[in-house]
Amino acid sequence: MRQLIQGQEESDDYSSDNSDISMGSDPDNTDMNFGVLFDVDGVLARGSTPLEPAKKAFNKLKDSDGKLKVPVAFVTNACNRSADKARQISNWFNIDVSPEQVIHAPTPAKLLTELHSKHTLVIGQEHRLEIANDLGFTNMCTIEDVKEAYPLLDMVDHENRVNVAKNGFTENPNFPKVEVILLLGEPCRWETNLQLLIDLLLTEGKPTHAPTDPHNVPQIPVIACNMDLVFMAEACMPRFGHGAFLLCLEALYKKLTGKDMVYTNLVGKPCEITYRYAEHIVSKIAKQMGMNKPIKRLYFFGDNPHVDIVGANLYDRYIKGKDSNSNTVDLPASRLIPDSEAMSEQTAEECLSILVGTGVYKYTPEETTTASCSETTKTEIYHGHRDVAHEPELTTPYKFVPDVNEGIRYIFRKEGIEV
Repeated sequence: MRQLIQGQEESDDYSSDNSDISMGSDPDNTDMNFGVLFDVDGVLARGSTPLEPAKKAFNKLKDSDGKLKVPVAFVTNACNRSADKARQISNWFNIDVSPEQVIHAPTPAKLLTELHSKHTLVIGQEHRLEIANDLGFTNMCTIEDVKEAYPLLDMVDHENRVNVAKNGFTENPNFPKVEVILLLGEPCRWETNLQLLIDLLLTEGKPTHAPTDPHNVPQIPVIACNMDLVFMAEACMPRFGHGAFLLCLEALYKKLTGKDMVYTNLVGKPCEITYRYAEHIVSKIAKQMGMNKPIKRLYFFGDNPHVDIVGANLYDRYIKGKDSNSNTVDLPASRLIPDSEAMSEQTAEECLSILVGTGVYKYTPEETTTASCSETTKTEIYHGHRDVAHEPELTTPYKFVPDVNEGIRYIFRKEGIEV
């Protein structure tokens, strides 16, 4: 893949910066009106190991007392406990990071308050109920609870078949109707989860009787977090992500009903709600830091053109379309941003995407041709979610930098801050 550059000055100097010293003098942050958002893996770290350029970058972001002088937040499509990730980032860079500053894929579901009290089936793996509770959901169950209440449903589990035939079964008709499905991340035992989720979708959350007409069953709300089809781990090839599980669920539902499954809400990158929530957090932090001016610019660092950069560019388009009352703010129902009195005012006038070459996107110095991603990936197959239209031009970043340290240097120059 060629180097991706848009609006990059020829005078940019990407020479190695061996200094770990922050700015010579602390600026008066009361006049700042920008915030910085960071993806984590591939930008700040690989796995549990922080990248050296990221250490240098955060030294620049600290004042003489070791405190962050710029409002920042961390935006990842992982599904973990925010307190755990905040502690890890704090240790990496010797800074204070609150759990509120860490935005995981499910975090914007905090805004879906009208669904929080409903009986919600939570799909995922470790800590899934704790994570859902942190989001505000108060009445939850798991797929294991559903399986126990309705033992005859899981016939893809041959051991369960044998157990039912040998020992009989007892159903629990008083098990509450499932009113919401919250898909936090890919589960274990996909076959069991897919079977029981389809059962619930075809019976309005109460699988005690077969539907009269499976083609005309009102669908209960479905919230999906993180639509990434694959992710890169230690294996030589990408591994299935939550998007792969969603694709299976969508295909089965359509095969059985002839209709597309409807998502009530999609949260996580690249959806606009995640970037709107991140702006809210940065604005809140800015006020806590004593900044007097509203946030006007967001800088988003990412390593994946198809997720991070597309999402930042979508939000930039959303902001500008909203200001001009153009049709660009028209979003699919699953990507609408709910109004919430708990949110800070939306004040950003632009969201500038910055692509680094330390993660998914591999920077090769010998490839110097300026090109958009749409020109360099014509043979690639679109891996995005069906509710996010394929627009290759959105993979082109506002700015390419080799690493996050060079990116912070660029931002400081752009904002007139001494480096």
